[in-house]
Amino acid sequence: MSQRQERVAALVRKVVSELLSTRIKDPRIGFTSVVKVEVTKDLSIAKVHVSVFGSQEDKERTMEGLRSAQGLIRSEVAKALGIRHAPEIQFVLDEGIEHSIKVSKLLNEIKKSEEVEGR
Repeated sequence: MSQRQERVAALVRKVVSELLSTRIKDPRIGFTSVVKVEVTKDLSIAKVHVSVFGSQEDKERTMEGLRSAQGLIRSEVAKALGIRHAPEIQFVLDEGIEHSIKVSKLLNEIKKSEEVEGR
């Protein structure tokens, strides 16, 4: 990724994070954090990877809420970047953190079972 892409991605991440924590009050959006942002070379699309805490239903509702807030988010990103045409914002559900937690729990269970067996 070029320096320009990295700067834009970092700014998009900052703006989206701030909006989620302060301005966007959509009740569908639950506990959400921005994991990473990827920006295309031509800066036309910004994929915002988000992690959502909760059930599958909570995740679906949150993604709906995020999609409905795309216009506001895009306009705020444009203001922050100081450009007329901001990247299109696409939200992607990131399951990486949950996957890591599951793997960690499984490893702990294996360790406990080995301790019980006396290995």
